[in-house]
Amino acid sequence: MNIVVCVKHVPDAQGERGFSEDNTTDRENVDGLLSELDEYAVEEALKIVEAEGGEVTALTVGPADAAEAVKKALQMGADKGIHISDDAIAGSDALATSLVIAEAVKKVGQPDIVMFGLASTDGGMSVIPAMVAERLGLPQLTQVSTLEVSGAQATGRRDSDVASETVVASLPAVVSVTDQINEPRYPSFKGIMAAKKKPVEEMSLADLGVDAGQVGLDAAATKVLDTTKRPPREQGEIVTDEGDGGTKLVEFLSGAKLI
Repeated sequence: MNIVVCVKHVPDAQGERGFSEDNTTDRENVDGLLSELDEYAVEEALKIVEAEGGEVTALTVGPADAAEAVKKALQMGADKGIHISDDAIAGSDALATSLVIAEAVKKVGQPDIVMFGLASTDGGMSVIPAMVAERLGLPQLTQVSTLEVSGAQATGRRDSDVASETVVASLPAVVSVTDQINEPRYPSFKGIMAAKKKPVEEMSLADLGVDAGQVGLDAAATKVLDTTKRPPREQGEIVTDEGDGGTKLVEFLSGAKLI
């Protein structure tokens, strides 16, 4: 079983996130890490390979720091990594990103599964898996909370607010998983040390045969024209309970139209 799991390096949600001068996400002045939702995809890929045999390749697109996302996946147990890095990619929208990922997957060969997390924690669009599936001409199982691989078939359960449905696809396929599917493992000391010796291939747009004019902010279908910095948090109101704390709380919530 050959699985390519796509991972993303995102700004730490606990940090002070903001925007650059071109109104794209500021990735230089905040610490980054592997997108939390992608850890579930890495874990599921590892579980499948541990049961079926094969290898897991972690693939990321981004600047130099994005290599940290691949590094974390390798520490968890992935076998090798691919880092697509090119200055022209900066500012790419979902359409361009899906193009780069699809062409990179083609370079890998024909994986049995191209795995994604539910969404990136910075963009939150959840559309890249479907776009990549379309570009590769593969069936897709998206947002599944369970996944079973048997032979040349994958079966998943997709949950909504009102129902659950079983979805089935023949392999090869594109699969995205939710954070309900498993519990990602912590990298062990052995895994951290082993990751240092695992191969990571670096590729540029030229290596993929993608024209620089197809990606980047200038080629994006949409643009953010302006951003406003979030105002500082105001000091909260302290209610002293003198036997009437419950009443004061209800009055506060009612005044704020929260009840």
